[in-house]
Amino acid sequence: MLVRLVYASRAARAIDDGFIMGICDVASSRNASKGITGVLVTQQGQELFLQVLEGSRTDVNSLYASIVRDARHRDVTLLSYEDIEQRRFANWRMGMVDLKRIHLGTILRYSDRAVLEPYAMTGKAALALVEELVASGAITPREER
Repeated sequence: MLVRLVYASRAARAIDDGFIMGICDVASSRNASKGITGVLVTQQGQELFLQVLEGSRTDVNSLYASIVRDARHRDVTLLSYEDIEQRRFANWRMGMVDLKRIHLGTILRYSDRAVLEPYAMTGKAALALVEELVASGAITPREER
């Protein structure tokens, strides 16, 4: 049984490129062993994360539980959780999107301001935003090194 989970959280400290790369490097190798795929969207300056995780129900639930307990995250909020027939992000063990690299109009299609506000979005809108970011080529894969 495959599931897709979408959540938002706030970083406990300032987000910078090194911090994000560290998270994605660890996640990429850990996710490979668990069969988890997904995308991490970050908003530097607002210290926000929006993440989509896909994989087995057991592994995704276990990973989400560890994220909730992770001191690097605050205000972890589940936006969407659903059983799925197939993955939408199968090509990424952990792809990342840094919103400073995209046109702000993309965010405005899903939000009332040109900044990431996942707490004010429905799970469906958050997923649609991530899908559009991936389709636009804004994603940077963090695969094996």
